[in-house]
Amino acid sequence: MSTTHEDTRGWDAIEAAVARVVADPSPLHWGTGTVPGQTGIYGLSAYRADGHWLLVTFGLTDLFGQDADAEVSGWGFELTMRVPRTGEQPPTWALNLLDKLGQYVFGSEQPLAAGHRMDPGGPITGEPGSRLTALAFTEDPRLPRIESALGRAIFLTVVGITAEELVLMKATSTDEVLATLPPLLVTDPAR
Repeated sequence: MSTTHEDTRGWDAIEAAVARVVADPSPLHWGTGTVPGQTGIYGLSAYRADGHWLLVTFGLTDLFGQDADAEVSGWGFELTMRVPRTGEQPPTWALNLLDKLGQYVFGSEQPLAAGHRMDPGGPITGEPGSRLTALAFTEDPRLPRIESALGRAIFLTVVGITAEELVLMKATSTDEVLATLPPLLVTDPAR
């Protein structure tokens, strides 16, 4: 994705981290029309991986430099999500979900973190037949932490879960229930 910004160290750090685990030479990119650091994420990329899309946000960390030295880049994380790759484009619902989560973080001024859970009040896909009605967050199982001149950050994976799994997480822990799912934590609306 081309930008008109001269200092792209933050953007480059995200792409370098993803390149360590996904060898997709031509990911798909979307801009959200948001001014970096204002009201939501700046963009999304979709990388082709083994049988799934790896979706990555850009804009919850400092992408184009920062005014002051900080230990943490922006909010300290970028979101990721893995969804089955069944076509040439990732599902629109997943892109919209990540965009809305970015708007939530900026609007509420509350960062998300590993172990958090969220009940958005209906199926995460927008389709009434989906059993996935809640979200869980954990550190990405494959992507390394970002250590750059703009500060450190992690990749926080968004995982679609059922109402039953949400109840179990409240009774035990998010990590305990996520450990029962496949290791890459692909969010499959058909499960």
